[in-house]
Amino acid sequence: MRGFLNKAQTAFTLPHYPPRTASMRKALSILALCVAVMIPAPGHAVEGMEITPEISTHLTKLGAYLNGIKSIQSDFVQISSTGDIAKGTLLLLRPKSLRIEYAPPTPILIVANGEYLSYIDTELDQVNHIPVDDTPAAFLLRDNFDFKSDDLVITGFERAAKAARISMVQRKDPLAGELTLVFAEDPMVLRQWSIIDAQGTATHVTLINARFDFPIPESQFNVDLKALDNQR
Repeated sequence: MRGFLNKAQTAFTLPHYPPRTASMRKALSILALCVAVMIPAPGHAVEGMEITPEISTHLTKLGAYLNGIKSIQSDFVQISSTGDIAKGTLLLLRPKSLRIEYAPPTPILIVANGEYLSYIDTELDQVNHIPVDDTPAAFLLRDNFDFKSDDLVITGFERAAKAARISMVQRKDPLAGELTLVFAEDPMVLRQWSIIDAQGTATHVTLINARFDFPIPESQFNVDLKALDNQR
């Protein structure tokens, strides 16, 4: 991954996409974690927080928890600091498959099943493809979670009220945005993630009624993209 967000995340218009309706622009602006095309920011070093032995132990536990998750089925609510709100469903099957479908009236479907993430406009019957590795979705689909890896800089960690929050940026592109994961503790459960882009716009994604490690048929990630491509 080159970064968590592009530098135009506030408006969030993907390159070469047709003009969007208001509902689609709303969807694009708040689906930051999954479809942001990365534009490398100027090289700037960033200093992470001091990782004490206690924090290091918690990072190891959180990484082990994420590595133990093979699938997620969940409803979600996404809220942006600009006031945009949307709901939908999320299916994730590590290490390569992701499906995010918005509830009406937003006609947006996003599917990853291998090398590419496909953004599907079901109203216009159009599809655009983005390499998964060029999107923040690659973080959720990675084979191994290690918060102490060289490609991440931990910028914040806190525990309070039986919850843990960890914030990070990409070392190679720290200005692209900051990602925060929120976990409930006892038992440990991924509850939310947030992204703050270069303009300071925050997007919060909260999982609702999440089920972890339940079987998900591969067919859920199969979409006839070829037929949509032929309409372009």
